[in-house]
Amino acid sequence: MSYCTIAPGHPFHGPYHDREYGFPTDDEAALFERLVLEINQAGLSWLTILTKRENFRAAFDNFDVDKVAAYAARDRTRLLADPGIVRNRLKVDAAIANARRLIELRESHGSFAGWLAAHHPLDKPSWVKVFKGTFTFTGGEITGEFLLSTGYLPGAHDESCPIYRKIARLKPPWLRGTQPSTRQTPSSKPE
Repeated sequence: MSYCTIAPGHPFHGPYHDREYGFPTDDEAALFERLVLEINQAGLSWLTILTKRENFRAAFDNFDVDKVAAYAARDRTRLLADPGIVRNRLKVDAAIANARRLIELRESHGSFAGWLAAHHPLDKPSWVKVFKGTFTFTGGEITGEFLLSTGYLPGAHDESCPIYRKIARLKPPWLRGTQPSTRQTPSSKPE
């Protein structure tokens, strides 16, 4: 069963499916948020992450990359004590390390979106390799879902889904360039 089948009408999955999932964005905070949320979803349900999303935003300064990159030991301690988010040391450390990496990528690519655009198009295995070589705590599932959710890989929505057509009109990256021939299957994210 695909996300397009089960998300509509759900209080958390529905709005995410209808307004964000698969929609292209070049907003640094939105991209960073999506990366942090995908990392935190590892081993948990997506519903758990969506229900904690506002807590994540508050805890991570609305995903302001510069602020998160400047976090020190007291911020780590604060985050690990916050019951509103996922209190996992590796995931907290990954968010901070990845924010610092994004600042470095500004020097070479102007922005996170610029870095993504510079590597597009790639197939999923190639993306995973690039992400693993660039970021912390980014395996195949995390990378794949991040790229589906931000429009860099096809398959976030069923072709029969009305949101698919809405996103197609926005020309997400996977429609703008030559996409590798390996089509991704639609996500079944909320298992």
